[in-house]
Amino acid sequence: MKKDMLIALPVLAVAFVTALTVYAQQRTEKAGKTATAAQRGQYLVTVIGCSDCHTPLKMGANGPEPDMTRFLSGHPEQMGALPANKPQGPWLWAGAATNTAFSGPWGVSYAANLTPDQNSGLGIWTEDMFVRAIRTGRHMGTSREILPPMPWPAFRNASDSDLKAIYAYLRTIKPVANHVPDVQAPPTLVVQAR
Repeated sequence: MKKDMLIALPVLAVAFVTALTVYAQQRTEKAGKTATAAQRGQYLVTVIGCSDCHTPLKMGANGPEPDMTRFLSGHPEQMGALPANKPQGPWLWAGAATNTAFSGPWGVSYAANLTPDQNSGLGIWTEDMFVRAIRTGRHMGTSREILPPMPWPAFRNASDSDLKAIYAYLRTIKPVANHVPDVQAPPTLVVQAR
């Protein structure tokens, strides 16, 4: 019996070390894939111009410039909700000076907080929710419509791997606590029966 235990112990030790090695390799490979996905996501976020609307502009020495302390944090909550701008002449829609709020026939829309902040950003969003939101044009993939000028109808044509890469990158940026106002629907038209 003791002889059997002496033989079994080294076999168990080898099996344990092998299992740990395989586990460590899998974790390393997964981390490498995540880093690669996040790097791809950073590239995509840059080339499709997410920051153009989701990073507020501030006045700089040479005019408006992105406020990188608020990178991808959306419409500044300090501004609050903005009144709808009535279209006049050829002007069908208007944008706030921060380039984060827009008024048009759809009502008033605000650039969302894309940072991983748990309370005001995408922190509670899953990868599936993010992909469904872009594919369907619905907030969180199921609720209200995502309004103009967000070009989700174009972005929904991205591959699943590209959308997942964008999500992976957004999970790596600095969380910024910034509660963006809810969208405002346009006034309902009252139609009188004849």
